[in-house]
Amino acid sequence: MSFKIMIDPGHGGHDSGAIGNGLREKDLTLAVSKAIKQELMNYAGVEVRLTRENDRYVDLADRCAMANRWGADFFLSIHINSGGGNGFESYVYRAASAKSRTAQDQIHAAVTAVTNAKGWKDRGKKEAGFYVIKNTRMPALLTENGFIDTEGNADDLKQTGFIQALAVAHAKGIAAAFGLKRKVPTPPPPFYDLVINDEGVARVSARNPDELAAAVKKFVLQKVDKIILEKRK
Repeated sequence: MSFKIMIDPGHGGHDSGAIGNGLREKDLTLAVSKAIKQELMNYAGVEVRLTRENDRYVDLADRCAMANRWGADFFLSIHINSGGGNGFESYVYRAASAKSRTAQDQIHAAVTAVTNAKGWKDRGKKEAGFYVIKNTRMPALLTENGFIDTEGNADDLKQTGFIQALAVAHAKGIAAAFGLKRKVPTPPPPFYDLVINDEGVARVSARNPDELAAAVKKFVLQKVDKIILEKRK
């Protein structure tokens, strides 16, 4: 059974969210959310959905309904702050479950390891009654990733590399909280140099004897006195 994660890019469509320093919150939340989804694809047994995949408005109730109907195992809402402050903060619902608080602990630690290195303030792990973390029926967290109207934070948020670092940190925290394991890469098949009648013909690859026989047969279209297969990798 897969572990289902719903990522919620805040705002969208006619709701731009916070605006400052040439940036719009709705654009940043979507960029971070898509990058988190992509990073989570490196973990085994994970399904990831977004409450919006493009610049459209989704009502808060609909966002919660998507996660609840799907039976998500974790809900993560991504936001960018405003109001002249500095730094990163995370929120669980006031009556949050132990799993929500574990997710907050792990994600907050992973993200602040990135943001602290940029000189951002750690604004702490907090509680609130935000609609999407109150009305979802699974562990849920909302993160505020810097202040769009603070020049230093905004400068970092304009960098693709920093957006990716935020995404990797969120994914790392989720994995730590819920015991997700990274996929083990499948090694490439070995290569063989095919030599027919003392003349090199081709380099072939195969994972098993049947594949190897089929690859050799494809090239044996003439009278053959001698075949040599030399394993290269």
